[in-house]
Amino acid sequence: MRWQGRRASENVEDRRGAGRPVAVGGGLMTLVILLVLVFLGMDPIQALRLAPQIAPPAAPQPRAGGQPPPNDQLKQFVSVVLADTEDIWSRLFAADFGRRYAPPKLVLFSGRVSSACGLASAAVGPFYCPLDRQVYIDLSFYEELKRRFGAPGDFAQAYVIAHEIGHHVQNLLGVSSRVQAQRQQLPEVEANRLSVRLELQADFLAGVWAHHVARFADVLEEDDIREAVRAAAAIGDDAIQKQSQGYVVPDAFTHGSSDQRVKWFLAGFTSGDPRQMDELFTVARP
Repeated sequence: MRWQGRRASENVEDRRGAGRPVAVGGGLMTLVILLVLVFLGMDPIQALRLAPQIAPPAAPQPRAGGQPPPNDQLKQFVSVVLADTEDIWSRLFAADFGRRYAPPKLVLFSGRVSSACGLASAAVGPFYCPLDRQVYIDLSFYEELKRRFGAPGDFAQAYVIAHEIGHHVQNLLGVSSRVQAQRQQLPEVEANRLSVRLELQADFLAGVWAHHVARFADVLEEDDIREAVRAAAAIGDDAIQKQSQGYVVPDAFTHGSSDQRVKWFLAGFTSGDPRQMDELFTVARP
């Protein structure tokens, strides 16, 4: 992805360090438990609230002067990706929904962060909080995406942000609140299936964004799409379950299998039409 020298969003808040000790550590087992909570069997907001209670005590390591870690280039990258989402979704909201797009803020943090959805550990990965309409990411997740999930590449990283922005789009359009209301009226298994659809719809919207980046920004190559597909497959529920517990429990899915996530990302990338997002709820079962 060609991103250097392009517009960077001003809607990035850097809370890394922030002059306070940053919690680190916790061990691989904590990481596995928290990833399973978020990606598999629990509502994301509940997982965020539960995470601090599950995580073992972490060793605080203060940063001198509260300065962010030396990865300013990565911060610049995510700022450019966020700017691309702002440009494209502003255009799509006006053209397809007759509405004004209100861009979210992207919060960079290290270790743990407080949001309107609760206190969250970095181990839960990137997340979107609908209560404050903000995306949160600890940039160390990208190293985890590369090392543990085998999904390197800058467009794999961009896909992660685009997926969370997809949740913001759902929130602005009222999809998230409708689905949450429906989930509360359903048994656990059916509620999980509805969560799967919501997550796959966010993958579809990430694909829509990628379509327009490729078509209008002229900054993508074929290998970039392959990177995004690898990332979508790597964080499928079945792939994470196999890695963390050695077997798959489909009824515990909340984000969709690897095949499903790839399918809906590519569906969005092929069509480029955000209005087709409703197919996940009115036509096709995941």
